[in-house]
Amino acid sequence: MTMEKTPPSSAVRLDQYAALDIKGADAEKFLQGQTSAQVGLANGSFAPLTCFCTPKGRMLANGQLCRLEMNHYRLILDASLANDLAKHLNKFAAFYKAELTVAQNIIFAGVSESAENLAYCLGVTLPEQPYTHATSTSGTVLRLPGSPRWLFMFEEEPQNLLTDSEALLNAWKLSDIRSGLAWLTAAQQDQFLPQMLNWEALGGISFKKGCYTGQEVVARAHFRGQVKKRLVHARAHTASLPELGATLMDESGKSLGEVVSSATSDDQHIELLAVMNTKVMEDGVTVYWQTTPLTLQALPYPIERLDPEQIAAQLAQN
Repeated sequence: MTMEKTPPSSAVRLDQYAALDIKGADAEKFLQGQTSAQVGLANGSFAPLTCFCTPKGRMLANGQLCRLEMNHYRLILDASLANDLAKHLNKFAAFYKAELTVAQNIIFAGVSESAENLAYCLGVTLPEQPYTHATSTSGTVLRLPGSPRWLFMFEEEPQNLLTDSEALLNAWKLSDIRSGLAWLTAAQQDQFLPQMLNWEALGGISFKKGCYTGQEVVARAHFRGQVKKRLVHARAHTASLPELGATLMDESGKSLGEVVSSATSDDQHIELLAVMNTKVMEDGVTVYWQTTPLTLQALPYPIERLDPEQIAAQLAQN
């Protein structure tokens, strides 16, 4: 019996992503000295979260790292960062047998339901566990951390399978927010330590690997408890969305933090992620965007270290 290939209405085109390919005999060795991930854990199934930092430990980009072939890695990141990160890393890649290229023809799509249909249509195995991916000749599919969602990457345009629905795009962004997952953009480069985006709580930092650019600062902030700003999830009764970087304040107008992403949750409410001073949460201060008060929401994970080595070990047992 042949299954009918019905186009899934929930597959939304996601132009905000880009793919940076790192290829060559020294690709793993090169990446190991640049990124917060334990690169050897990227085994063709496990796709660790990772980030790239300045020598002062500030994030230049974050993303998810897949190994597609033996000497071929693909970093999924915000499209506004891809070319700049490639240019930055190429300064160091010159000393290795490694080449970096921003893939120009990758089409991204997100699915939170009917993912099996899309996987069947393209001959891609649907990963069941978060932080994992699968690749076929037709493309790659990655399951993101948090609520069940899959990011598809196609080498060629899939005919009649994707939609440009603004509602579904907003729903995808809202899922990122509710998952406590913030993707750095060009406007936010060189501002945040990885911990300020809760990156170690999401398994995006290996504290067991050797040196990488910014590692000393990132490790010192962790072991000495020096992180005074954290990513928070908040909800507000308004129909307007704040701009990226919008200031959050107390009732006297004192700055408490800044917005890193936002989305509409219904006709009368929005939700957002913001980097905020931890003392605000401890003291129970009311936070405002403009004149609108925010209600802080619980994150779906504890603010504590989650080693990527631990995630990889758990996946290996399943």
